[in-house]
Amino acid sequence: MENIRIQDDLYEVVNGKWLKEAVIPEDRPTIGGFASLAVEVEEIMMADFRAFGKNEKTSDITGVKDAIKLYQKVLDVEKRNDAGIKPLMPLLNKIKDLHCPNCLNREALELTYEAVNLPFDFGVVEDMDDATKHSFIIKGPDTILPDTSYYGTEEGEALLNVYKDMALKLLNFTDLSEEEKEVYINDCLAFDELLSKEVKSAIEWADYVKNNNPLELDKAIEYLKPFDLNKLLKNIYDEQLPEKVVAYDLKAIENFKNYFNSDTFDLYKHWAYVTTLINKSSLLSEEMKSISTIYSRSLTGVEKDPSLEKQAYQIASGVFSEPLGIYYGRTYFGEEAKKDIVSLVKRIIETYKKRIENNTFLEEATKQKAILKLSTISIKMGYPDKVKDIYSNMQVDENDTYYECMQKIRRLLINENFNKLFKSVDKNEWQMPGHLVNACYDPSRNDITFPAAILQKPFYSLKQTVSENLGGIGAVIAHEISHAFDNNGAHFDENGNMNNWWTESDLKNFEDLTKKMIKQWDGLPFAGDKVNGELVVSENIADNGGMACTIQLMHETEGTDFEEYFKNWARIWCQKAKPEYQLLLLKNDVHSPVRLRANIQVRNFREWYDTFNVKSDDEMYIPEEDRIIIW
Repeated sequence: MENIRIQDDLYEVVNGKWLKEAVIPEDRPTIGGFASLAVEVEEIMMADFRAFGKNEKTSDITGVKDAIKLYQKVLDVEKRNDAGIKPLMPLLNKIKDLHCPNCLNREALELTYEAVNLPFDFGVVEDMDDATKHSFIIKGPDTILPDTSYYGTEEGEALLNVYKDMALKLLNFTDLSEEEKEVYINDCLAFDELLSKEVKSAIEWADYVKNNNPLELDKAIEYLKPFDLNKLLKNIYDEQLPEKVVAYDLKAIENFKNYFNSDTFDLYKHWAYVTTLINKSSLLSEEMKSISTIYSRSLTGVEKDPSLEKQAYQIASGVFSEPLGIYYGRTYFGEEAKKDIVSLVKRIIETYKKRIENNTFLEEATKQKAILKLSTISIKMGYPDKVKDIYSNMQVDENDTYYECMQKIRRLLINENFNKLFKSVDKNEWQMPGHLVNACYDPSRNDITFPAAILQKPFYSLKQTVSENLGGIGAVIAHEISHAFDNNGAHFDENGNMNNWWTESDLKNFEDLTKKMIKQWDGLPFAGDKVNGELVVSENIADNGGMACTIQLMHETEGTDFEEYFKNWARIWCQKAKPEYQLLLLKNDVHSPVRLRANIQVRNFREWYDTFNVKSDDEMYIPEEDRIIIW
């Protein structure tokens, strides 16, 4: 590492020694930064789960005791191994006995409860036009391959062969004949290919505001024929039907008949059978569970499944995420740190307001709306004050099998989602649990969420310098705030409603800067492929805004050190990942590769050049006219 200069590669100078020595766990696709913290949190929580199991620890938080019961059910593999595929066969036979669209219409709601994929996805989410209400949304199903761009490529064909091999191994546990197995998997792949021609790509999904396509109910019903949407809604809501549904993937809904009709029904049925078998195998024997992860492990480069104990914890943690997040936060996150972080957030918001006031491309009316939006951002820091009511009903019956238990929980969660449709949005709900190493901004709630688990080194510590904290959690906080003004968030007002609060000229100026950000990143080489600037633009705008805001705060804070700031910025993005996982993220993730996040954004700021005396012949230099600062 001695031969690499910071002026040529900030990321490598800061992280190189660690990258050389770090070993990726066999059951994970990556380690470092976020992932290393996640591993540490997992180890802490698993130790507590063992203590709970021995009655060495207790908790009166609603849901924690049931999480421990679920954890213990997963550990009891003997019952699952003895039962094999038997618990799933009634459902598979129900799918097999569907003979026409009308048969599906009669069973659609029950199949939904049983986690069988219908020919379209649906659910209830916040309404984009009125954030106090909910909408019933519809979209096309997910494809087998991670994105539509994989279809027709050598890589895509190779992955489909892995999927086919895995599916055939699982089909061997069923009572299908050899001939039927071949028919089922080939039809499954044929239906998937039909889907791939109609559903959105990753790039299209990245343009979030284009999800908002309200349809009159009668029109949506017509689009989905021969599926009977009206019957499904009546079975859910009796006679109180929504006046509209929102097509999140309008193309797929408008072209629904191209992939689902009487002629393609058998293709759909066999697709539903195979996907249900794969999805449900995780609840069955150890052997079936292991086979069912072959494809996902191939996608990510993961060598083997987690240990049984880790699987048990991960499942319980996923189902009872909020209670366990509150437990983690109360146990391991101090009030002193929480007060300090909230104070930092408020300083960052005030700094952001100053930057908006001094902005050179916005008119005064737009500035005032932006400042209003900043003033009304809700801060969710650490963990919620209380557990949602649903966890009181998520009781794990000791007499139920693991399969039965998960089916009951799924039904409960689906009903909770359906029942939101005619209720007001609860803006106090958290989008992330306290033990998750992550953060987010929600445009419909105009809030930022920072779980307790991310509020530790290298992101944040009371023992770190203010410069390190600003380069770490400060930049991440300002990043999330910047999502309020990225190419998606900018379309939502201070109340979370999709509403154009920009003047025409301001919006054009912003869109021009967005195009420059796309251009700056588009085509950058990484992992044998190239970055798609359009896919990652929203996160790059947020990184850019986060750095601009915290750099100003650095200037306004006494005793700061820009060398510490930039080095900790690079440190938080430290990551060692499997090549397969790097390519998967590159093609599908709206975030840029972490090495580039560390190295590209800094080049837009004068302070980078001043701090390390970066010159025009250094690798980490870009000409001043090509530098971009949006916010």
